Amino acid sequence: MKKYIEKLQFITHDIPALSHIQQAQLACEAGAKWIQYRCLTKKDEELLQDIEQIATICDDWGATLIVTDHIHLKGKADIQGFHIEDMEANFIELRKQLGEEYTIGGSSNTIEGLIRLYKEGVDYAGFGPFQITTTKPNNAALLGVEGYAKAVTVLNNLDLELPVLAVGGVSLEDVDALMQTGIFGIAASAAINQAEDLQEAYKAFYHKVM
Repeated sequence: MKKYIEKLQFITHDIPALSHIQQAQLACEAGAKWIQYRCLTKKDEELLQDIEQIATICDDWGATLIVTDHIHLKGKADIQGFHIEDMEANFIELRKQLGEEYTIGGSSNTIEGLIRLYKEGVDYAGFGPFQITTTKPNNAALLGVEGYAKAVTVLNNLDLELPVLAVGGVSLEDVDALMQTGIFGIAASAAINQAEDLQEAYKAFYHKVM
């Protein structure tokens, strides 16, 4: 079952200035159609309180809600999919657990990882880090623009259709060069939710990605 995948994916994050709910609300008001709720610091009760409110916001604005990890919350809120950050996860088994109706995304630092994700049936892949990021510490080699261009070439040569999104320290100034590599889209967090004006930052990213 082919899923709808948005080219600009907004990821919420634990930041002092704005709650996850506020981030989702502001992003949706700015036109966001994809909210990835990424919170790894709260217990289930708090997670569900957030997710239920964000799900209502997403429903009101016609946005897709993806939850980072926490697949045990399947069916407990109006969640459309899950993004799994564990690069060793077995996505064939995860698909069996979640079913075809859920969108499943995976993460990779390498082209080999992207190929594995494709073979195991993910709907899209976050590929990074593009450059240094403090949002999600990662010791993997930085890909740079050249890393995405190479990945797109390899996947195309293998005739593998996998939506690949650049993630990890992507700033507005990087978007044009990244999109010119042929990647599917961009996943962004700090460059938007820590901007002086979240909504203006989202709109600026949107106009470049789309």
